[in-house]
Amino acid sequence: MGSHGKVYTLAEVSTHNTNKDCWLVINGKVYDVTKFLEDHPGGDDVLLSSTGKDATDDFEDIGHSNTARAMMDEYLIGKIDTATIPQKFKYTPPKQPHYNQDKTSEFIIRLLQFLVPVAILGSAVAVRIYTKAA
Repeated sequence: MGSHGKVYTLAEVSTHNTNKDCWLVINGKVYDVTKFLEDHPGGDDVLLSSTGKDATDDFEDIGHSNTARAMMDEYLIGKIDTATIPQKFKYTPPKQPHYNQDKTSEFIIRLLQFLVPVAILGSAVAVRIYTKAA
C-alpha cells in the first residue's frame, strides 16, 4: 500500500473502480477499501457506486457509527488533491414571473377584496334594520 502522505488526483482514484480494486475519497482522504468490500454491511455495490467522485456526502448521509469511522484508518492510503475535485454548485431555480391566470389587474383584485366584504356587511345591516321595523 502507499504512504499516508501521498497525494492522488481524482483521475488516479477514478481508475480504481472495480470489485478487485476499489478506492474511495471521503473527507479529503483516499481509502483502498478493496479488502473491505465483502465485509461491508451494505454490500459491495454501495461502495462501488461511490467510486470516481467525492463520496463524503454518501458516507455522511448513512450515519456511520464511531466504530465504522475508526475502521477507516486501516484502509487509508493517502490524500486527494482537492483542486482535481469538481466544485459543487447549489441549484437555484430561475425566478418565475408572477402568473395571474385570469389576467385581472392587481388593482381590481384588491378593490374587490375590500368592496365585497363591505357590501355583505351593508346588506346584513340593511336586512337587520328592515326586519326590526316590520
